[in-house]
Amino acid sequence: MAGKTVKENVRPARLKRGGFRVGDLAVYPAHGVGQIQAVESRVVNGEKHDFYILKVLENGMVIMIPTRNVESVGLRCLIDVKEIPKVYAVMRTKREMLADNQTWNRRYREYMEKIKTGSLFDVAEVFRDLFRLKLTKDLSFGERKLYDTAQVLLVKELSKAKKTDEKTIISEIESLFAHEAA
Repeated sequence: MAGKTVKENVRPARLKRGGFRVGDLAVYPAHGVGQIQAVESRVVNGEKHDFYILKVLENGMVIMIPTRNVESVGLRCLIDVKEIPKVYAVMRTKREMLADNQTWNRRYREYMEKIKTGSLFDVAEVFRDLFRLKLTKDLSFGERKLYDTAQVLLVKELSKAKKTDEKTIISEIESLFAHEAA
């Protein structure tokens, strides 16, 4: 459970004072990195509310997030580049694989909950566990989708945080598991 110790010692990236500005990159849980396209005011149920308009980089989806709900929905800044070695440490950590009697749908629910937290450390755990599981058995369709989702979330955020291309990040991640995949 060394992965837990690493993760517990890390605070999530804090929202900068004054919130996000147009052009800022932000992470929306389970959807990944997006760019703040605008800050707009709209009247909803007779009340004026301010919204961040976030465009997800991976698929172009546009999400309206009430500025007052930023923390409750989990919108956060990109991970700090100094935290990246801790994310890699989570992926290197050996987790005792759960007994084979745990069904794929129970694993799926557990992994989905972790992805929904928006924590890159939780996403790294999901990726690590599914990567290792696929070395020993075929992943179910749902697990394969979660594996792909976790990889996209990891690679996109790490590449933006390190200001490097995604191929470099994929190489770094693959090197973490090179001795296991051989």
